Amino acid sequence: MVTAAPPSPDLAAEAPAPLAAAEPAEAELTIIVVSYNTRELTLACLETLYANTKDTRFHTVVYDNASSDGSAEAVAEHFPQVELIASDDNLGFAKANNVVAATARTEWLLLLNPDTEVHPGAIDALLAFAKANPGAGITGGRTVFPDGSLNIASCWMRITPWSAFCMAVGLTAAFRGSALFNPEGMGSWQRDSVREVDIVVGCLLMIRRELWEELGGFDLKYFMYGEEADLCLRAAKKGYQPMITPDAQIMHLVGASSGRVADKVVMVAKSRVSLIRDHWSPGMVPLGIGLMWLWGAVRVSAAQIIALTGKTGPREKWRSIWARRKEWLAGYAA
Repeated sequence: MVTAAPPSPDLAAEAPAPLAAAEPAEAELTIIVVSYNTRELTLACLETLYANTKDTRFHTVVYDNASSDGSAEAVAEHFPQVELIASDDNLGFAKANNVVAATARTEWLLLLNPDTEVHPGAIDALLAFAKANPGAGITGGRTVFPDGSLNIASCWMRITPWSAFCMAVGLTAAFRGSALFNPEGMGSWQRDSVREVDIVVGCLLMIRRELWEELGGFDLKYFMYGEEADLCLRAAKKGYQPMITPDAQIMHLVGASSGRVADKVVMVAKSRVSLIRDHWSPGMVPLGIGLMWLWGAVRVSAAQIIALTGKTGPREKWRSIWARRKEWLAGYAA
């Protein structure tokens, strides 16, 4: 087992003692899986990870965020080679990853969602790609849904005034396949080629540990959503250019731990406001916040109109979101 130096005191205090640990000699990659009430999905993720990774020497750490569905017990039973940390508290995605990364001593880190299944050779291909492209700093792959269709949410471009306007007035929703009107989603690009991107999503995100430490890991004000965007944008400020490769493909369900739809929309909106505040020039921030207000106003108004046809579901959802606009327009507190 690789000897690990003591973690920093603040993060070490957050991590309960591991329930199980096994690490191959000279592991070069630590894979971090943060789970929350995803028992069966987590087991499938780990099964495919071990079955379909042949060339990479890796160590897996599962940090369970106080699940109530027996996730921790199931991992301990079925995967004794995994280092399991069963937390009594839900730290959120960002902090749980920070806690685990603080104890890692491998050269590389990989964040892997529990609602994923690893395709053959994906991890091997991603590590080889990361080594071959050191200027990327952060790398990712291609995600698909269970039926094999493309899940575009493996990477994004950054929020800009133009992309925020297109989203606010509905151009993005109306023209998903247009790179002009859907710049954050990169239009109709099928994620089937090597490409530079602004944001690699945390469902499959590889980074050299040295860079992770240089960046200070995730900004903990991002409890959920936006943390990987902030990380990638901070890496870009240091001269790195994140990239993805289609050779690293996984299945990703998306949102298995997100809970209610309205709550998820509020959290995503809060993260977008926070990214605007953190990464736009100060003079442009009021415009960005105004466009976020417009985004909410347009949708609640459209939902009211749709309700006239008898479909009241969207109205109730957007009324709830709009009623919480002060919350999401404030973003995450520093």
